[in-house]
Amino acid sequence: MSVSTTSILHRTPWTPPVAVRGEGIYIDLEDGRRVIDGIGGAAVSCLGSSHPKVIKAIKDQLDTLTYVYNMQLSSKPAEELAKLLIDTSNGAFELVAFASGGSEAMEAAIKLARQYFVEIGQPTRTNFIARQLSFHGNTLGTMSLAYHPTRRAPFAGVLDAEHFHHVSPAYAKRFQRPEETEEQYVKRLQQDLEDKFIELGPETVIGFAAETVVGATTGVLGAPKGYFAAMKSVCEKYGALFILDEVMSGMGRMGSLHAWESVGDGAAPDLQAVAKGLGGGYASIGAVLLSPKVAKGIRGGSGLLKHGHTYQAHPLACAASLAVQRVIIEENLLPKVVQNGELMEELLHQRLLGAGAIAKSFTFDIRGRGAFWGIEFDFSGSDAAKLDFKGQTFAMLVQACCLKNGLIAMGMNGGGSLDGSKGDHLMLGPAYNATTDEIEKIVDIFVESVEEVLRESLVC
Repeated sequence: MSVSTTSILHRTPWTPPVAVRGEGIYIDLEDGRRVIDGIGGAAVSCLGSSHPKVIKAIKDQLDTLTYVYNMQLSSKPAEELAKLLIDTSNGAFELVAFASGGSEAMEAAIKLARQYFVEIGQPTRTNFIARQLSFHGNTLGTMSLAYHPTRRAPFAGVLDAEHFHHVSPAYAKRFQRPEETEEQYVKRLQQDLEDKFIELGPETVIGFAAETVVGATTGVLGAPKGYFAAMKSVCEKYGALFILDEVMSGMGRMGSLHAWESVGDGAAPDLQAVAKGLGGGYASIGAVLLSPKVAKGIRGGSGLLKHGHTYQAHPLACAASLAVQRVIIEENLLPKVVQNGELMEELLHQRLLGAGAIAKSFTFDIRGRGAFWGIEFDFSGSDAAKLDFKGQTFAMLVQACCLKNGLIAMGMNGGGSLDGSKGDHLMLGPAYNATTDEIEKIVDIFVESVEEVLRESLVC
């Protein structure tokens, strides 16, 4: 079917090219082009396409059992996947609740958090606190929890402002004051959260939720050292839950199985959502991981999950995800993720910020770790007067140019200010098993595309 006659209501103002085949980090398009997937879709394809061990697991499961309804029967792959997630958590988690994706996982986390306090006899807790410049999903509940002005705008009239509240983002490069040390900045953010608890009434707060590494909203934004430990301490002080969203940054993308282990002060959450890297794009799946404390509260009450979807814990999805996680373990990919990240960081700095780099005066920040990188550009300086993007955003122009040149990257804008009016960033997130040569190709095409857009936008 020609893309010009598509019957799909797409999520983009343009009709996307049609992919017909995938192999490793490469995707073949209907028009005959082969492109490199440099962001894994949306930081999803952690093993690339067509990994033989995962394909075999899916085919074997198809021959064995295709579907059971989770309120009637469980399945062997679901039980085995849950056990693996618990066994690899070093005691951080005790139970797993499956979902069909990231938004569903965070929606389930919201409901589980509320259920927990009802189960332990604290029903007056009805408020959630999250952060500005955040994203937690596309359901009305998760959009209420998150806060990004441009994403919320069309739905503002139906979002819940009574039970969902927001504090400052942990965005040091934009919002840390010149006179502040990192420690002082963290203390200010800690006080901001504590003030919100007191404003709402500590006994009414269910929990504080945050992305360990903010994904598409601000472009791979980690928090200052000590931040998550400080936020967790406030939650513990007032008996609220500490909830982490690792839908995008978790399951190995930062070089540790859970992002909080390497970039979150080792602050284990009470509830954690995972999804993208869990199934690696081979199936639609998400999960909420429950700490021993939350597991005990649920078990001491009803003992069951008061939430669910028809395709939750789908045998095919669980079999695929189990295979993905086993490949990551058996092929020892996490050290490779760290190694590839070090190479990508070095190359990006050389090419974008090195002597004579065309993009140097516009490259605001290069940040990330492992297989998750954000490059933020800023055009508020005097040099920007020489550029005319003709009403379009730089990030989306670069994304389009990358695709033309054979690379899929993710561009976003509006993450550099609280009102969503400033900042252009692009994201790269290669597969965990990408080769050194492939990492170099990704950076080459990316930088060439950035420079091409800048050259074409010069007006003087």
